[in-house]
Amino acid sequence: MQATIKFNIIIEPAQEGGYMAFIEEMPNVCTQGDSLEEVKENLMDALEMVLDAQRELSRKKGYHENAIREELELA
Repeated sequence: MQATIKFNIIIEPAQEGGYMAFIEEMPNVCTQGDSLEEVKENLMDALEMVLDAQRELSRKKGYHENAIREELELA
């Protein structure tokens, strides 16, 4: 089964030029860029970094020995 997830992104012009953006559902995922294309690419990178960091923190916590770990792939 293939799942799709969509996020709402908020992009605003920055006072110093370029754009600032964040993911509405995950406001801690934010970035900036000189163009709309760049800010969207940077937002994807920021999302990946936040998810990777959260994954690492989660692994450090440890789980019950009977816990099942699986990947959920989103298209």
